[in-house]
Amino acid sequence: MSSNPHELEGVRRRERRPGFPWIRAAVFLLVCFAIALPFTPLPGKIKRGLKEILRDDPPPERTASQPEPAPPAPPPAPPETASPPGTLPPLVVPAGTDIRKLSSEIDLKVNFEPVDGGLASAVRGDDDSYTAEYTLRVTIPSAADSLEDLRQVNPLLGAILPGLEEMLPGAAVSQWFPVLYTNKSMRLRKKILNLDELLSRHNFYDCETMLTMTAGGSDRRVFLMQAEMDVVSDGSDGDRLPEMPEKIVNSTNYQPFTSYGWRKTGDVPNPMIAGWERRIATAREEMARAETTPQRRQWLQDRVKMLEGGIRDMKARSFLVAEYDPFIVIPVNVLKDRADPFAPNVGDYAVVIHGKRVFPVIVGDGGPTFKVGEGSLRLAKEINPKAGIYSRPVSDLTVTYLVFPRSAEKSWRQPDYAHWRSRCEELLGEIGGLGDGYVLHEWADLFPKKEESAEEAGEPASPSGPE
Repeated sequence: MSSNPHELEGVRRRERRPGFPWIRAAVFLLVCFAIALPFTPLPGKIKRGLKEILRDDPPPERTASQPEPAPPAPPPAPPETASPPGTLPPLVVPAGTDIRKLSSEIDLKVNFEPVDGGLASAVRGDDDSYTAEYTLRVTIPSAADSLEDLRQVNPLLGAILPGLEEMLPGAAVSQWFPVLYTNKSMRLRKKILNLDELLSRHNFYDCETMLTMTAGGSDRRVFLMQAEMDVVSDGSDGDRLPEMPEKIVNSTNYQPFTSYGWRKTGDVPNPMIAGWERRIATAREEMARAETTPQRRQWLQDRVKMLEGGIRDMKARSFLVAEYDPFIVIPVNVLKDRADPFAPNVGDYAVVIHGKRVFPVIVGDGGPTFKVGEGSLRLAKEINPKAGIYSRPVSDLTVTYLVFPRSAEKSWRQPDYAHWRSRCEELLGEIGGLGDGYVLHEWADLFPKKEESAEEAGEPASPSGPE
């Protein structure tokens, strides 16, 4: 902002002509502008412009026949800072913002404080005489670290896992718990001027604890996380699911991959390939048009390379399918860590506990670094039949995720639910087993079965030709 008190911000200066009362005209224009501004669409345009620049939400659903949507240009990266670990870098607030549209879970407290002062001619030059303050105050939670704490969210946990009582006194809060809430805080700071896009209070406080512990008798390491459960719906596998709904096949948002995958064993192509090939064809048609800008053409070329790489991967490998396979999601920064012996990795066996029920699963995919508590659609619907891709099965922090680090098989292969259950039962036995009356859930294979021909079924073939 200019230091000249007569200059209108955002209005280009013109050369002053003798004789014209510029000062009075400027003041008059300023008053008119201030009166008219609230009745114009300009504030909304400013708000929408800021949202388009800063938003990182997924794009609206599009089909393969529609042009590939280019992502909005990212905002300039903030300068590197030397902030100590666990702290936030300094915030630089750009001019112009709109905080009228608030997150529904933010308690905005507004006060007006007039203070008696000196003469207007003196006070108007004091920057502190006319100020407004906006402070986003967030309480960072502490981690539950005792059986008493855990019983507050699941009173049955001690009875389901009797070995916890012996392990918890030696347990430690995982390093990933403060990292999670630091990442959440960093995200809040990034979005601080767009209160309608901030993490909600519900999503900010999605994790009660992350604990690491070791069973005394077996030295079996355990990673325990207490959280809610959101739903993931990714994955594809032509060998087990050769057909998928056209809406999914042609979607530009559906992810056909999961972190857990294995070498393809059958001849049936992945059904998602057809949709991705159509997206490539649509992109090439757009690149061939004369009106396509060089920037758009380059973006489409990069997009085609990404799609071609994905098709090669789908031709060579199979993946979990969230609608059918029971698995959980762990933040990707945790999965990539190889130094922490307690950090879960892809393929590790785990059990999920909710209420009285215990479910054998694996760590099947990686998720965002600022949220936890995600399960596949199959797992979610078993916990709560009303769950769906837009409806979480559990909103409270009552889901226990018990992961056995470094328990993954050396070679990944097509899921065998009976084997998963057997391995989880063995691993639970190393930490004290399940309490009396509690059993591991048995997963049924719900994939559509191929119709057998009469010869494959051992039945006599029907006669051919005229009777």
